[in-house]
Amino acid sequence: MKIAIVEDDINMRKSLEIAMSDYKEFEIKTFKNAKDALKNLDNSFNLIITDINMPGMDGIEFVKTLNGKFEVIIMTGNATLQRAIESIHLGVKDFLLKPFDIDTLINAIKREDKIQKVQKTVSSIKNKKSSNGFLGTSKALELILNIADKACKTDASILLLGESGVGKEVFASYIHKNSPRAKKPFIAINMAAIPENLIESELFGFEKGAFTDASEAKAGQFELAQGGTLFLDEIAEMPYGVQAKLLRALQEKEVRRLGSSKAIKIDIRVVSATNANLSEKIKNGEFREDLYYRLNTIPLHIPPLRDRKDEILQIANAMMEINCNKYAFKLKTFNDDAKELLLSYDWPGNIRELISVVERAVILSENQEILVEELYLQNKIQ
Repeated sequence: MKIAIVEDDINMRKSLEIAMSDYKEFEIKTFKNAKDALKNLDNSFNLIITDINMPGMDGIEFVKTLNGKFEVIIMTGNATLQRAIESIHLGVKDFLLKPFDIDTLINAIKREDKIQKVQKTVSSIKNKKSSNGFLGTSKALELILNIADKACKTDASILLLGESGVGKEVFASYIHKNSPRAKKPFIAINMAAIPENLIESELFGFEKGAFTDASEAKAGQFELAQGGTLFLDEIAEMPYGVQAKLLRALQEKEVRRLGSSKAIKIDIRVVSATNANLSEKIKNGEFREDLYYRLNTIPLHIPPLRDRKDEILQIANAMMEINCNKYAFKLKTFNDDAKELLLSYDWPGNIRELISVVERAVILSENQEILVEELYLQNKIQ
């Protein structure tokens, strides 16, 4: 494990170097300040250990600059609750208060090392199971992927249709990764998750002073997706007034930030998704018919899991392996009755429900073999 230690106090820095030299499994590189570290950090490092109070750039600003590229442990001799909370919000894995003994630091490092190994194993399992992002295959899935493969080579707008939980974002990601835009950004935004009064500024961005809280300019999701793919999930939830602006952006291939008269040219591919009946929405005056035709150049109807039975045990077994590694359990299996129940259940929540059921069973099952009653599905069967 390669570790960078960022500490401005030379005595502390040298003490850590000497103490950790006894641990041959760790490769240590020290830096006297954050700026020096930033010049030398590369992908070979597994962990950053940094002080908070340093001249020039302090530890919090350093972590912000790293922007999640590395896992971080913070050490400080002058901790405040506010700084501890701020570091946690930035994703810092541990917070050590000086003075600490070397065993405390080593235990923190070993905890992080274990987590990273599990994450690598889980990632490896996912990649091994399917190179296309799907955890199983079936005739129904192959038919829809055949259409997707033809569509993704173009820039045509794609509308993903299907019940909640069928994996629409996985399809959107698949389309992006197999398109000429694969090396550019993939930006996903859920219309239902954004307050109605913020959707326009989230999509198109805003200039400083455009409204009361606009203390600085911000690029919208269209700009952030430049050259790549913008995935608009739950498109039926978009407010009617914003739909006209979306249509104009797609037709003119340009956007205007709120508070600006300057048009910004965009080059993106739009993939949208919904589980709603858009025809009914159009009849009820809730969705623009012209926008529907603009988004619906190629509709992809993703079948529910109950129509993709061949995938059920494949997905269940893949998630079983992933969760056993995630929670450091020995690999578990489903007994025959549990498998039969998984196949006969209707799965109203589709793949999302199956993933949840498997994780719950892995956690709550008593032995290596998961029994039918440990799926907690009996009462749900109609």
